[in-house]
Amino acid sequence: MNGTSFDNLLEARDLQVRFGGVLAVNKVSFDVRRGEVFTLIGPNGAGKTTVFNLISRIYTPTAGEIRFEGHPLTDVAPHRVAAMGIARTFQNIELFEHATVLQNLLIGRHLHHPRRLWAEMLFLPAVRDAERQTRRKVEEVIEFLDLQHYRDTMVAGLPYGVRKVVELARALSTGPKLLLLDEPSSGLNVEETGDMAFWIQDIQKDLGITVLMVEHDMSLVSRVSDRVLAMNQGEVLTLGTPAEVQSHPGVVEAYLGTADDATSLRRAKA
Repeated sequence: MNGTSFDNLLEARDLQVRFGGVLAVNKVSFDVRRGEVFTLIGPNGAGKTTVFNLISRIYTPTAGEIRFEGHPLTDVAPHRVAAMGIARTFQNIELFEHATVLQNLLIGRHLHHPRRLWAEMLFLPAVRDAERQTRRKVEEVIEFLDLQHYRDTMVAGLPYGVRKVVELARALSTGPKLLLLDEPSSGLNVEETGDMAFWIQDIQKDLGITVLMVEHDMSLVSRVSDRVLAMNQGEVLTLGTPAEVQSHPGVVEAYLGTADDATSLRRAKA
């Protein structure tokens, strides 16, 4: 993966965010190349999720600029971000619990199905064709992530690890060019984290989707990332390959400062 030539899909320049008197993000710049897995790491409060919220337009930067496929993103209304080709998962799973897996994915696909009330009421051929196409695309995602067994199961009855995959599936159902993964391994056991690593790699290689990820699990970061940006206290510490970033003295001090974490780092790099 590393060393491949990419053009930039997302560009962030001198991002700054203030919440009252608190400077949460300060002069953060980076590029996400088309087709790569780019990961943000850092201790709690480093500003990683704030950057995610800027890209998904939950927040507006105090200063700086974000461009997606060369177009300014900071001028886009939050409800238009998904239609541009940006999908997101959340650390705390956000699904419709009293709907089935299939229904949750169909909801994710709705932005590709323009609604006209009169056409819907008459169930015109164009509406039927759109419904069939939507269902076909969703079924492809279900097959891709091996969710066939859970298709008609209520989300409320699913194990946590399966819910994480369902949320990933819903994001994929939107047909994204850029997939934002907010701590995809959070709450997962070792086996489930390994499965998540496979999904991320397959999403990149088989579907050609660019991935921007926030993650704490350094073994997952090392396994799937092309490049890593380390942050601390709202600022950039360093940018490079997983091995380069994990051996950076500032990262070791700020993010892996305890003896136990240093041992985890050595194991992840082994």
